[in-house]
Amino acid sequence: QVRLVESGGGLVQAGGSLRLSCAASGRTFSSYAMAWFRQAPGEDREFVARIRTGGFDTSYADSVKGRFTISRDNAKNTVYLQMDNLKPEDTAVYYCAATPSVYTSRPLDYNYWGQGTQVTVSS
Repeated sequence: QVRLVESGGGLVQAGGSLRLSCAASGRTFSSYAMAWFRQAPGEDREFVARIRTGGFDTSYADSVKGRFTISRDNAKNTVYLQMDNLKPEDTAVYYCAATPSVYTSRPLDYNYWGQGTQVTVSS
C-alpha cells in the first residue's frame, strides 16, 4: 500500500513558476514508477510527466515539454514537478500516481493516487 500526498499548488500569473511535491508513505517507494496527471473541469484526466524508479528516465506530454521537469528523491520518498513558464491552459487539479509494474502514461495503469492539488494560472 502506498499513500500519496501532493502539495505546492496555488495561484500564479502566466509566465510564473510552481513546484509541486508528492510525498509517499511506505518503504518501497523506490520500486514504483511515478507520474503526474492533471484534470481540468469538464475534461478527462491527462498525462503530464512520468519517471522511472531510478529517476534517470523521464517522459513528458508534448504540451509541457521544455517547461516542466519531473524528478524524484528516493531517500525522501518524494517526487517533484517543477513547472516553469506556466500558461492559463495549465490550470487544473494535479495528481501524482504510482505504479509498481509498468512505465506508462495511461491513468488506468496506476494503482495509487493522491488527492490532488489545484494549480490556477491567471492571464
